[in-house]
Amino acid sequence: MPAITVDDLTVLPRLSAPGLGDQPRPVWQVTTAPQGYEGEGFPVRRAFAGIDIKHLDPFIMMDQMGEVEYAPGEPKGTPWHPHRGFETVTYMIDGVMDHQDNHGGGGTITDGDTQWMTAGRGIMHIEAPPEWLVQQGGLFHGIQLWVNLPRDSKTNDPRYQDIRSGEVALLTTPDAGALVRVIAGRVGGHDGPGSTYTPMTLVHATLEPGARLELPWNVDHNALVYVLNGSGTVGATDATALRTGQTAVLGAGDFVTIAADERQESRSPRLDVVVVGGQPIREPIAWAGPFVMNTKAEVLAAYEDFQKGRFGLPVA
Repeated sequence: MPAITVDDLTVLPRLSAPGLGDQPRPVWQVTTAPQGYEGEGFPVRRAFAGIDIKHLDPFIMMDQMGEVEYAPGEPKGTPWHPHRGFETVTYMIDGVMDHQDNHGGGGTITDGDTQWMTAGRGIMHIEAPPEWLVQQGGLFHGIQLWVNLPRDSKTNDPRYQDIRSGEVALLTTPDAGALVRVIAGRVGGHDGPGSTYTPMTLVHATLEPGARLELPWNVDHNALVYVLNGSGTVGATDATALRTGQTAVLGAGDFVTIAADERQESRSPRLDVVVVGGQPIREPIAWAGPFVMNTKAEVLAAYEDFQKGRFGLPVA
C-alpha cells in the first residue's frame, strides 16, 4: 500500500499527547461493510452501510474500491454519469485512474493523489483506468467519499481540486509508530491541503504492529474510523476490536484512540485506517442515485435537467 510513505518517521512533526482534561471519544457503533460492484464491475465495500445518516452528516457514503489485482484486460471504471448537490473525494492508494468531465476538467491520479470534485449545480463525469493499465493489468485500491453541500452551495459552479500526494501534511506519533496523512482539515495544528465548503477532516493513517495513535480531533466534528486493512482496536477505556472492512462510529471527545494488534496477517502487515469527521450541516437530505438535494422536488428536477441535456453532453 504505497499511498505516500516515509522511510524514517522520526523526521516528521510529532503529534502531542492528549492534555490534562482531554477526553477520548467513546465507541458508539461498529458496522461491517457489505461487498458489491460499482460502475462497469469493479469491487467495492460500502463503508458506511448500516449507519444512521444523522451520525454521518455531512457525509453521504464512502466506498473502498478494491483492493484488487487485475489481470490483463480486467481493469474497469465507470461510464459517463451525472452528479449534483455534493462533492466526490477520490483518494487513490494503489494504481492509476483517469478522470474527465464535460466542463474541460480532468487528469490522472495515482499513489496518494486525491481528486476532489465539487459537482455543485451539475456535471457529467467519467472515471476509468488508462488504456495501458487495461492492457497489462495491475493493482487497484482507493476510496471515494461523498460529502454533502450546504443548501446555499448546491448550485455553485462545478470545480476540481487536484491534490498531489506530496502536498499532504505528514505527521507521526511521539514514538514514531504511525504515519498520519492529513488530506483535509486541521490535526494537531497542521493543515491538510483540501479546501472544503463544510468544515471537515480527512486522514489516512498507517500504524505499525503494536503501535498506538491518539489523534487530536476537532470537538465540533463527528468521527468515523474505517479499516482499509489490518486489525486493531478503537477507543480508549472501551477498546473495541476492528478489522478490515469495519467502521466505528465515535461519540464526542477531544481525541480518537486507535491501536494496531501486535500480530497482523502477512498480506496486511500494518493497520491502515481512514478517519473522517465534519461539522454536521443539519439540513434535510433527499438522495436518489447521483443527486443529493434537500427535497424530493429538487431531486426530480435534477433528473429532468439531466434527461433534457441541461447538464451538457459527454465529451466525444
